Amino acid sequence: MLRIITQRTEAEAELRRIANRTHDDRVTDKEAIVRDILQTVRRDGDAALLHYTKEFDGQVLQPEQLRVSGSEMDAAYQQISKELLDAIQLAVRQVEAFHQQRIPKSWVHFGENDVVLGKRYTPVDRAGLYVPGGRASYPSTAIMNAVPAKVAGVDRMVMVTPPGPELRVNPAVLVAAQEAGVQEIYRVGGAQAIAALAYGTDTIPQVDVITGPGNLYVTLAKKMVYGAVGIDSLAGPSEVLVIADSSANPSFVAADLLAQAEHDPMAAAILLTPDSALARQVVAEVERQLTDHPRRLLTEKAIAHYGLVVVVDSLEEAAELSNQFAPEHLELEITEPWDLVEQLRHAGAIFLGPSTPEAVGDYLAGPNHTLPTSGAARYASALGVETFLKHSSLIEYSHKALSQMSSAIQTLAQAEGLHSHAESVRLRMDNEE
Repeated sequence: MLRIITQRTEAEAELRRIANRTHDDRVTDKEAIVRDILQTVRRDGDAALLHYTKEFDGQVLQPEQLRVSGSEMDAAYQQISKELLDAIQLAVRQVEAFHQQRIPKSWVHFGENDVVLGKRYTPVDRAGLYVPGGRASYPSTAIMNAVPAKVAGVDRMVMVTPPGPELRVNPAVLVAAQEAGVQEIYRVGGAQAIAALAYGTDTIPQVDVITGPGNLYVTLAKKMVYGAVGIDSLAGPSEVLVIADSSANPSFVAADLLAQAEHDPMAAAILLTPDSALARQVVAEVERQLTDHPRRLLTEKAIAHYGLVVVVDSLEEAAELSNQFAPEHLELEITEPWDLVEQLRHAGAIFLGPSTPEAVGDYLAGPNHTLPTSGAARYASALGVETFLKHSSLIEYSHKALSQMSSAIQTLAQAEGLHSHAESVRLRMDNEE
């Protein structure tokens, strides 16, 4: 059952505990396992992938089965309904339209004395896209990973996803990936898939950036390979924080809390409200909606360990607690949501008003649903076009401009004890005709 807390100090302690749920002793134990997987895949390549797929997924793969065949990808279209295909295509259009607005533009500035400065954006060559499997299938994650990479201009998108029974990859995932522009898909998941993308194997190419959410093993693997490749963020178990006032519908709030809790036993679902009556109503409504819930056991575990209701003195206090927690998803089910936005500094995505459940962002709104978790929204942002781009500085000095700056450059170089830095400027000045 959801706990109700009324004391600020207790609420802050509980929010810290929930935010740190991926940093306890159990995680330390898993780090050693992940490190061993990474090292083994780096050394043994495809053989390690086959071994770990059998060990963790219970599936026996042959090397030639790692890559999903073209015929399987074609057949996936016949295995989903037209209604689902239409929804997938609509989602792709919506997400692409949003990300098209976010493409950074290269620029050049021509200053005095023929000084030219600028910034040039170019996409990475290869992007690795991780799409989770296991407890559910996520065609939406295929879309959210692939579309911004496509918009950024990435030439080669490499998707990995765990195999299901009989080595089957969910057809909706295959269709969503293709609609979003992916033509290269491998049936491998977990930390071993991250290792394959980071280091490459005979079958799976090494990539430049790895994106996409996964379980704790996947998140730890991404953390450990960072530096060998880029990553989007350490997206861990999902979380939602709802700020609601007396205008909120308790059944809506309860459904939104459960929508996160049903993802994972470590998912977090939090309500902050100044209305104690609403708090009690939401707790009761959560219990009612859990009756006959198809994912009840999993969802109850999340609610029991990482569910929380805090009765606050005001919406301003709710905003303060939210900023401390820095939630992945923040819902404002209040009368005037825009009035509170300026007070909210840290959140992966903010959903305003009673008609904007977090599910809108998961599927169709356009902004990405791969978001920072566990407090990372204090410094990180949603996956986007920028994730797949890097920029180079452009610098051109005329001889006149270098002459004007030469003394200062040499002085700074000498202060740092870098003789040849200073010489590289002095020689040009001495060579002046």
